[in-house]
Amino acid sequence: CHLENCIQPFASFPLRAKELKARLGILLQKPIWTLSCCKIGKNKPTLEECLKWKESFEKLLSSRYGLCAFTAFLVSEFSEENIAFYFACEDYRRTKCPTKLLTKAQKIYTEFISSEAPREVNIDHETRDITKANLQDPSPSCFDQAQHRIYMLMAKDCYPRFLHSPVYRDLLCQAKPSTKPTNLPHLVKKV
Repeated sequence: CHLENCIQPFASFPLRAKELKARLGILLQKPIWTLSCCKIGKNKPTLEECLKWKESFEKLLSSRYGLCAFTAFLVSEFSEENIAFYFACEDYRRTKCPTKLLTKAQKIYTEFISSEAPREVNIDHETRDITKANLQDPSPSCFDQAQHRIYMLMAKDCYPRFLHSPVYRDLLCQAKPSTKPTNLPHLVKKV
């Protein structure tokens, strides 16, 4: 099917042009995210690792499999721009070269912050203005406030939904058993 024919049925939906472009762009440019990246062969997460993700959002993000599963979940909800923005800011903060800082800052702003950004993140007007002002003299911390807002959005909204999602439940069911012996005090007979 021609791309124009595929887009035509969407004309009746009240999507802004940039939203439609971003969603279609994701389908055209990126591989479809699935949980297969989280459980390839013997390299799937252990049950113990999957259960640790429930302890905190930070533990989920620090796990390779947890990050992959959470990203797959965000893609399924059309909100993967949040995690992409968060890690773009992490990469930006680690940049040492001042000329690269300026280039990366402009790219992040254009892709995620600008009101015309193809992957615009949901931040308030004040944070957007502060971030724009910070770009006048880019420093490693110029996206900190916006990144914090998105982190909190994911931690308070997306993360709890992820923990109750079929994505997470499926991973728990398919996780490989832990190789560590577990203490099961309720199974030990008392003498």
